[in-house]
Amino acid sequence: MQKQAESILLTPESNDDVQEILRTHERLHVRGGGTKTALCRPADGAAILATSGLSGILEYEPGEFTFTARAGTPLREIEAALAEHGQYLPFDPPLVERGATLGGTIAAGLSGSGRQRYGGVRDFLIGVRFVDGQGQLVRGGGKVVKNAAGFDLPKLMIGSVGRLGVIVEASFKVFPRPQQYGTVCCAHTTIRAALEQVARLNRSAFDIEALDIAVEDGRPVTYVRQGGLASTLGARQEALRNWLGSGDILGAGEDAAIWQQAGDFAWLPPGTTLVKIPVTLNSIALLDEFLAAANVERRYIAAGNLAWVSWPHDLAELDAQLTQRELGGLVVLGETAWPFLGARTGASVAARVKAVLDPHNRLPAL
Repeated sequence: MQKQAESILLTPESNDDVQEILRTHERLHVRGGGTKTALCRPADGAAILATSGLSGILEYEPGEFTFTARAGTPLREIEAALAEHGQYLPFDPPLVERGATLGGTIAAGLSGSGRQRYGGVRDFLIGVRFVDGQGQLVRGGGKVVKNAAGFDLPKLMIGSVGRLGVIVEASFKVFPRPQQYGTVCCAHTTIRAALEQVARLNRSAFDIEALDIAVEDGRPVTYVRQGGLASTLGARQEALRNWLGSGDILGAGEDAAIWQQAGDFAWLPPGTTLVKIPVTLNSIALLDEFLAAANVERRYIAAGNLAWVSWPHDLAELDAQLTQRELGGLVVLGETAWPFLGARTGASVAARVKAVLDPHNRLPAL
């Protein structure tokens, strides 16, 4: 097999630098913290534009619950600044401890299990600046919620995986962090039993921070997380367990460890590929039959709205199965030349948008 040519690494430190790079290089591949390995591999001959030099929090107004930061800012730096004021990113971005950046999280469209209550990254992004394929600096939205008006360009950049432009700056709204968390876990004999419990919880009046089904070694387990005041959380956890009819209440240390492992994908077996698959609660049962037969680890998060799948086999097999079920997938971790799997219902629209923002195809194809 022919060895891929080594790519040139470009490390701009200003928006002007990014604009100049987009104007003078024929082919580019954008890289943030490098944590999403399947999205970091450039095509042969493409230079790598690394955003590590575009780092730092530009504005933070705790009283307004908003901040603006450069795209290459590590999320752990942002989380530390927010924590000083008792605030956090409710969409629970994954891979924080591995070095994920703000821009990379937006471009990959990744949210964690904590998106259950308040929504994903798209619900908190209020403004963005990016450089398009022609080297033009484009701004959409604003730095505070009341000014985030006009054409919703920020949403356009979510999940764009560096193919529509280079994100250089973003503004977010944030929320107060709950004082304490607690989790009730319930083991099930079948995936359908776990899905039925999730459906019941979706109809209930309980305030839930995260609701996941983890299938590990063929055993489905639901994890139901609550947050709130330390003085009342214990009673709320007992009420939840009694309503469920079974389950174990995890201690504070075990609760923190389980959700940290979920965010770092510590459950992922070595040498496997991680695939993100948007699903619905009703579509999981049939998909899980195939995944169970393939003997893979998987986790359904946000009350059955997203599947994380550890795939150790040929990706063509998973691609065919997703296409058959009219589901799409994005390879996040692992080695692949093309990260998109299955059905892509919005591909034609995305191609038209790309033709406007990147008419010379300097950035990777969509």
